[in-house]
Amino acid sequence: MALFPSSLPNSRKDTRTVGRGIQSIFLIGFTLLTLAGIEARLAYLQIVEGSQLRKRAESNRVRTILKQPERGNIFDRNGKLLATTRYPHSVYLWPLAHTKPSWSVVGPRLSQILGIPQEEMEHKLDAAGANSASLIRIARDVSEAQITALKEYENELKDVEINTDAVRYYPHGQELAHVLGYTRELTPDQLKDKQKEGYRLGDVIGQMGIEKAYEKTLRGEWGGQQVEVDGAGRPIRILGEKQAKSGKDLHLTIDWELQKAADKALGKYQGAIVALDPRNGAVLAMVSHPGFDPNIFSKQKLSQKDWESVQGKDHPLVNRALSAFPPASTFKIVTTTAGLESGKFSPGTVLQTYGSLTVGGVTFGEWNHAGFGPLGFPRAIAMSSDTFFYQVGKGVGGPTLIAWAQKYGFGQKTGIEFPSEESRGLVPDENWKQKAWKIPWTVGDTINMSIGQGALQVTPLQSAIMFSVPANGGYRVKPHLLKDNEEAKSWRESLDMNQSTINVLRDGLRKVITEGTGKRLNLPTIAPSSGKSGTAEAGVGRPNHTWFGAYAPSDRPEITVVAFGENSGDHGGTVCGPMVLQVLEAYFQHKYPGKYQKPESANSQNANGVNGD
Repeated sequence: MALFPSSLPNSRKDTRTVGRGIQSIFLIGFTLLTLAGIEARLAYLQIVEGSQLRKRAESNRVRTILKQPERGNIFDRNGKLLATTRYPHSVYLWPLAHTKPSWSVVGPRLSQILGIPQEEMEHKLDAAGANSASLIRIARDVSEAQITALKEYENELKDVEINTDAVRYYPHGQELAHVLGYTRELTPDQLKDKQKEGYRLGDVIGQMGIEKAYEKTLRGEWGGQQVEVDGAGRPIRILGEKQAKSGKDLHLTIDWELQKAADKALGKYQGAIVALDPRNGAVLAMVSHPGFDPNIFSKQKLSQKDWESVQGKDHPLVNRALSAFPPASTFKIVTTTAGLESGKFSPGTVLQTYGSLTVGGVTFGEWNHAGFGPLGFPRAIAMSSDTFFYQVGKGVGGPTLIAWAQKYGFGQKTGIEFPSEESRGLVPDENWKQKAWKIPWTVGDTINMSIGQGALQVTPLQSAIMFSVPANGGYRVKPHLLKDNEEAKSWRESLDMNQSTINVLRDGLRKVITEGTGKRLNLPTIAPSSGKSGTAEAGVGRPNHTWFGAYAPSDRPEITVVAFGENSGDHGGTVCGPMVLQVLEAYFQHKYPGKYQKPESANSQNANGVNGD
């Protein structure tokens, strides 16, 4: 018999009721907790991360299509186009559109068509950032065949765009390479430095020459469009637009016809030719060999052949017009100045010359091994007598000779627009020798310097400025390449030379052409000229360096030309004299048509030069 039989049914009922109640309470609590969690998350997203999420959503909705500015053109002094822009096709990507699933299809296909490693494209996308709302260029200057292939796979290659780009173009190739320089995409290190100036990944920048010196002027300002897109990335409407602003055009002091003549005159030789206006320092021509084609840097990627062409053992990227070498006997202009201005020698001084001269137990030879007998300054310059100038150097002493070398501008940069490419050269002195060799300066060092040998180093551009001093009446000028560079045009520093010193220099430099080592220039094809040759030792077993500098017309100079042959062998008068002649012929026959003619006997006259320095 069961206990409390009448109560059992009600007890089970109550138990079920309690169970349901507990379940209801649990569900309500769980629901409330879930809602509270959702509300907390929403509050966090809205309050804490709201601003960032709004920006992210906006970047997905609004895309920026940047418009590259057209780089300013570069012209010569007469309006001849030297550098301009062409418009090849380039391939761009939207970084935010290429997630891992889509990139697994797009990446390999683009790599196959464009011939670019997938990792290289990924690096650019990573650098831009996954949320970047700007197009990123991954390939430039793509071919028609590549464009056709991209269109064939356009269903597969979503969010890949083909646009035209503004790319630098140099119509004259390597003939102006060291003057104009070249442009190329920013390196990662350059991008870090230039981001504050508004540069972006993939931007090009001037890397040397005029392109680098006047980057801010030539570059221009970027423009672009803000475009609203739908969820599929399709444009809906343009929200805003800013026109790109082209860079400013530049007009140089360079004369293209003279530049061509200088390039042809230098020919097969490694070296440089500089022509400038001695009155104001305007550079009319500047050539350096070997050269390079600056157009190769406009390509997406240098080929092995292109790379070898600019990284050869002869260093074609080096501007030899701004590189330093021993000046040899052209330096006798400075030695003459130091001798006369010191008061140790007079304009009428006559010195006996010898086959050699022994000083301090060291014998210094004459270039003709015989001497020239008694000479005054003008004839000593004309014959380029070494023993004459040994005596002048010894007489004035090292400090005076060094001081005048520095007054002429040696051992310091000239002020031309390429400071990072220009060598200071070297004017050695007591301090330099103590640091470099731990031995004192000797009279032998002074004697070596008096004829432009020893550790003395000057650039062809510095040499052209030296020749301009007697040409313009005693002033050092600042070389420049920008035609409207008013500061450089008006800059003239007087060397405070006596007129008698200038007269002696002019007389001697004229005699070089009429009766000395520069007779190859004594032709009616140019105006009467004045000049000086030089032949520098380049080390044991290596061919000599050669020099020739001249200005014309002798009575009222308007052009100075210096030619330098690196390890050319032979002598300055025989190697570089004809180079200078060709440049002067191009100048005078173009500027004064019909006035300077080449006679039938010119070739025989040209062969009558005096060998030697």
